[in-house]
Amino acid sequence: MIKKALSLPLALSLALSGACSLAVAQDAKPGDAAQGAAKSAMCIGCHGIVGYQASYPEIHRVPMIAGQGAKYIVSSLQGYAKGDRKHPTMRAIAGSLSDQDMADLAAYYEAQGKAAPAAAAHTARELPEAVKAKLAACVACHGANYSTPVDPSYPRLAGQHADYLRVALRSYHTDGNPNVGRSNATMRSQVVQESEGKKKLTFTSAEIKQVAAYLSSLPGELKVVPQPGRR
Repeated sequence: MIKKALSLPLALSLALSGACSLAVAQDAKPGDAAQGAAKSAMCIGCHGIVGYQASYPEIHRVPMIAGQGAKYIVSSLQGYAKGDRKHPTMRAIAGSLSDQDMADLAAYYEAQGKAAPAAAAHTARELPEAVKAKLAACVACHGANYSTPVDPSYPRLAGQHADYLRVALRSYHTDGNPNVGRSNATMRSQVVQESEGKKKLTFTSAEIKQVAAYLSSLPGELKVVPQPGRR
């Protein structure tokens, strides 16, 4: 499934959403977790293996999606299907799913996170004050602890893999690459300041790395739930 999803999602910084989501299609019924489990075979080869890394178009651990909000998972899949999120594998997978498939898979992964054992305790990293100030806007969408988003269409960030978060953040200011990039306007405005055809990054490469490490160090509900026969 989301071989390279994100849910960043800094949105109002990592808002990896902000207005960062698409509504669930009107003709889809509420997601059925049991049906989602039956449809998840295409997802577990990446998301059901602890430490699994995507190797193309960028190397990073695939995001943890067990415990992510169902509405956000649907919006992510819709983004890949429409090309708002660029990633060859995920675009192909999402494009093969119906609205009902997306709703069922999202319900399954949201429920799977709740049923899984609690994650190990985290020791939060420190952030330089200047970076912390830039990150302050993120709580408007993702919540004070980055694990309780103010709207279910926004992703949980706390505890997510740091290397994935770095890739997701960079994707919002990547232009002209057919395989990498995300076009969400809210997130774009949080990571790129554009004026008279010129752009300046809100976060330097070093700061993106610090932000990703900080968010990854926070306690959260996201997990990798190994499937039978997988590690």
